[in-house]
Amino acid sequence: MLELRITGRDFTQPVLGGIATVVEAGDRICLLGPSGIGKTTLLNAIAGLDPVVSDSAIIGRRALRIGYLFQEHRLLPWRSLTANIELVGVSPREAEEYLARVGLAGYGHYLPDQLSLGMARRAALARCLAIKPQLLLLDEPFASLDPVMANELKQLIVAILDANPAMAMICVTHDGGDAATLANRLWYLDGKPAQLLWDGATEEQGLVESLLETLRSPERAD
Repeated sequence: MLELRITGRDFTQPVLGGIATVVEAGDRICLLGPSGIGKTTLLNAIAGLDPVVSDSAIIGRRALRIGYLFQEHRLLPWRSLTANIELVGVSPREAEEYLARVGLAGYGHYLPDQLSLGMARRAALARCLAIKPQLLLLDEPFASLDPVMANELKQLIVAILDANPAMAMICVTHDGGDAATLANRLWYLDGKPAQLLWDGATEEQGLVESLLETLRSPERAD
């Protein structure tokens, strides 16, 4: 589906080092690492939002439909939810169907500012789904949500992935619990410049927390 051959990315100083890996259909990847290490930078490169990272570094991207759920919902505040989703090329009826799919049936006429943060993120997720993505990118989708709203959104994403088994996902998060719920594969980004210190499956019960404990330990850095 997607092959990464990133040789590096600098912002006046090195941020990303060499990153070489493959994303397959059905991969549910959670990307973890220390704050500020470059997780969003990597996600933006994969999405094609970084003009410095060439197409040759993200092989297969142009052939993919990619949905990107940003930390900010990025809905146009002067348009209704239905009108926001129509912008990706669906009909008003289809837009309402996507809203219903994320638990927002009947909210199509609302403006984004009339919603809670959790509801706005779900509306943005509906817009992502409307393009029928083959790869879903999520940048800290549960940040700033209370535990109840975060769990509701988490379970919604699980249900969407279960209903679309060929869809791949890369989710940036700081929480190992998110990875335990969402992921079948873990990426751990660290170092100066940052590299993937771990890229492996997470099927084994309890692997995520024990692995993260090892990766985050001061002794490992020494």
